[in-house]
Amino acid sequence: MIVVRSLLGLSLCVVLMSVASLPLRAQGGPALQLQPLSDAAPMPAPLAPPTPIRFEAALLNAANDLLSKAKIDGGQSRVDVVIDPLIDGATGAQSSATHLQQQRILQLIRTKYPRFRVLPFSTESLLKRPLVLIGTFTAINNDGAPTGPRDAYRICLAFADLRSQTVVSKGVARALPEGVDPTPMAFFRDSPGYAKDSATDSYVKSCQGAKVGDPVDPTYTDSVLAAALVNEGIEAYNAGRYKAALELYENALSMPGGEQLRVYNGMYLASYKLHRTRTAMDAFGKMIDLSLRNSDRLAIKFLFKPGSTQFYYDRVDRAPYQAWIGKIAQRTATNRSCLEVVGHTSATGMPAMNDRLSILRADFIKDQVEAEERVLQGHLVSDGRGSREMIVGTGRDDPSDALDRRVEFKVVKCAT
Repeated sequence: MIVVRSLLGLSLCVVLMSVASLPLRAQGGPALQLQPLSDAAPMPAPLAPPTPIRFEAALLNAANDLLSKAKIDGGQSRVDVVIDPLIDGATGAQSSATHLQQQRILQLIRTKYPRFRVLPFSTESLLKRPLVLIGTFTAINNDGAPTGPRDAYRICLAFADLRSQTVVSKGVARALPEGVDPTPMAFFRDSPGYAKDSATDSYVKSCQGAKVGDPVDPTYTDSVLAAALVNEGIEAYNAGRYKAALELYENALSMPGGEQLRVYNGMYLASYKLHRTRTAMDAFGKMIDLSLRNSDRLAIKFLFKPGSTQFYYDRVDRAPYQAWIGKIAQRTATNRSCLEVVGHTSATGMPAMNDRLSILRADFIKDQVEAEERVLQGHLVSDGRGSREMIVGTGRDDPSDALDRRVEFKVVKCAT
C-alpha cells in the first residue's frame, strides 16, 4: 500500500507497507486474504508448434478446410470463384511450388466441390464480384525461432468475398520442405528490383493477417482490377510474348492501384527483351523513385561470383548492371538523396566471412555509383549485414533465394 501526502510544498512522504499483512475487507463483509504466490495457478504450458506433414497432404488439408467451411450469404447454388495466383509470402513471387498448388486446388474443386465455378482471373470476371481465392506459401522455422533454419512451409489459403468485402473462409497447414520446388517463374527470376510494395503487402495481410469475418485489406480490393492485368502481363512475359506483356503493364499503370513495383519491373523486362533500351531504363528509373519514395529502400539482385566482389561471369546476366548503376546514381543525384548501400549474403559459409564479404560488396557498389555521379561523393555510406537479414532463408543458393544475396539502397538523412 502506498500513502502519499503533500504539506504546502513540503517534501513528499511515501510510506510503503506490505500488502500481504493487510486484510482486504468489503463493506460489511469478512476480511479477504490474498493467496500467497506459491498457491497461484500455474502458467499454462506453451502450445507445441504444428507438426509439418508431406507437402501434398498439407495442401489437401488446407484446401478442404477452405472449400468446405466457406460461409457465403445468399445460399447460391453456384458460387463464382477466381484465383489470384498464389505467391511466396516473403518475396511476393510466383514459383513452381505455388503454381503446383493452384493446379491441385483446381483439380480438387472440379472433382469434389462442384458448387464452385472457377472463372479466369480477369477484369471481366472481377466485375461479377466473385470470391477471390488468395494464398501464400512461406518458408518458416517451425518452432518460431527468428534466426532458426527454415525447416517448414506455412500454407495459407483464404476466400475474399468482393460483395461483403470480408474474408469468408480460411485453410492453413504446415508442410515439410521435401518435394517442394521454390524456383521462381521467369518474370520473378528476371526482375531486377525488390521493395516492399503496398499491393503485394495487402494481398499477404488479407491471407495471413485476417480471420474469418475480418474485412479484406482495402488496398487489396482497390487494386485487384489492376492486379488482373498485371497477372496477364506476367503470363505473357513467361510465354515470351513481350510486346503483349508491355501493353498490359502500360494499361495496368493507368488504372487505380496500378502503380506497383511489379508493373515497373514488367515494363523494364518486356522493353529490354524488345531491345527498347530507352523505355526499359525509363521504367527502371521510375521503379527506383517509387521504391525509395514509398518504402525508403530498394533491393537490387546483382549476381556476384561466389566469395568474390566481382560480378558473375555470365555476360547476358551482367550486361545491364552498369546501366542499373548509372540510373541509380542519376536518380539519387536528381532527388538529392543520401543512401546507405547495404550488402547481404545467404547463410552458406562462416558468419564472420559473410559479414566481411557483404561489406566488401557494398563498398564495391558504392564506389561504382559514386563513379557515375561525382556529386554523390560524401552522400553514400556502405555497410554489410552478412546473413542476418535474409528474406527467404532456405539456404539453397539458387535463383529461389537470390534476394538473400542482394544489395540494398536505403534512404538516410544527409549529414549537415
